[in-house]
Amino acid sequence: MGGCAGSRQRLSDSEGEETDPAPRPPLQDRQGAHWKNAVGFWLLGLCNNFSYVVMLSAAHDILSHQRAPGNQSHVDPDPTPTPHNSTSRFDCNSVSTAAVLLADILPTLIIKLLAPLGLHLLPYSPRVLTSGICAAGSFILVAFSHSVATSLCGVVLASISSGLGEVTFLSLTSFYPRTVISWWSSGTGGAGLLGALSYLGLTQAGLSPQHTLLSMLGIPALMLASYFLLLTSPGSQDPGGEEEAETAARQPLINSEAPELKPGSGSHLSLQERWTVFKGLLHYIVPLVLVYFAEYFINQGLFELLFFRNTFLSHAQQYRWYQMLYQAGVFASRSSLRCCHIHHTWALALLQCLNLAFLLADVWLSFLPSIYLVFLIILYEGLLGGAAYVNTFHNIALETSDEHREFAMATACISDTLGISLSGLLALPLHDFLCRLS
Repeated sequence: MGGCAGSRQRLSDSEGEETDPAPRPPLQDRQGAHWKNAVGFWLLGLCNNFSYVVMLSAAHDILSHQRAPGNQSHVDPDPTPTPHNSTSRFDCNSVSTAAVLLADILPTLIIKLLAPLGLHLLPYSPRVLTSGICAAGSFILVAFSHSVATSLCGVVLASISSGLGEVTFLSLTSFYPRTVISWWSSGTGGAGLLGALSYLGLTQAGLSPQHTLLSMLGIPALMLASYFLLLTSPGSQDPGGEEEAETAARQPLINSEAPELKPGSGSHLSLQERWTVFKGLLHYIVPLVLVYFAEYFINQGLFELLFFRNTFLSHAQQYRWYQMLYQAGVFASRSSLRCCHIHHTWALALLQCLNLAFLLADVWLSFLPSIYLVFLIILYEGLLGGAAYVNTFHNIALETSDEHREFAMATACISDTLGISLSGLLALPLHDFLCRLS
């Protein structure tokens, strides 16, 4: 039974549930619901992060913005390098790609900071609709933009979509078997790979960035279809067995017709309980903040400066390949939970910080002889980042109680955003300093 239909059925039977629990569904129905939810959360992860990834992949093009003849916004897919600082060896844009990162992450940070305070009061369906509309608007605004400022406004819309969606869908996992977390994480990794690869492939094939972005408008529609048509009602889950579905009574989540229903017990937690849960999450939050700080300092602070002149790839092409390889590593590791479970995520944070130190030293000293060595390091960087993400949320799901899980998931998802925001703020002055070097 689809999400909307399932919710309406539960709404009509809500009074009877208190005294006459619904019979356990047949095994075949439970298996069907399991796979529908698995595919649904994978697609939600894919669609939610897609616009965010595409905007980062297009960052170099957005900042190289040109106005073509006929008053048409256009960026050459393979522009001839035109350094803004002729004395620099880095072929720098006048503004670091960290500016795009900040536009792509600061609205998300604000949403995630405010989410634990009151976002749970809003039903899930309006949140999902808002996320989908913002994602579509971001593609359209950047595609038809005539200036960097307008393009950055489009990037902000992508950030609102991604941030609101991540808080919403991670909270939603608390009403389903814990296995959906690995599917969601794999989908977000798939968004990175598909988003970066599609932007790279279409522009390499000669399609303009404008038409490339417009071709991606089907992704927000797919997200809405996955939520409203594919997910089953949480009430149809098997409450026993290895799926470990929640045993507490659940409200129908996927039903915009019942705004008075609140999604889960997290809305009833006192401020003291919320603070206690937050303190208990710090040993997972802090390592994830460090992981994302290090990797996005590399991605948006150093990628543009890791420029090799002795290759057949232009500067813009090198940047796109860096993004694609990073996302490939993220996808592989975010999909690895069934094969490898890491409890001590602080080790991943340490390794990522060593990655940052090594690449920063190379930017300063230029000792790596080949771009292919950088390709391998970036792939490894993505593997570390994806593993940190999926294992952090899996560990939180295992270690938090049923009544705290929805709030814990919504709170912990601020970790990556906070790390990314800090990296963007520091990458901007670093870019300016290094680009002044001869």
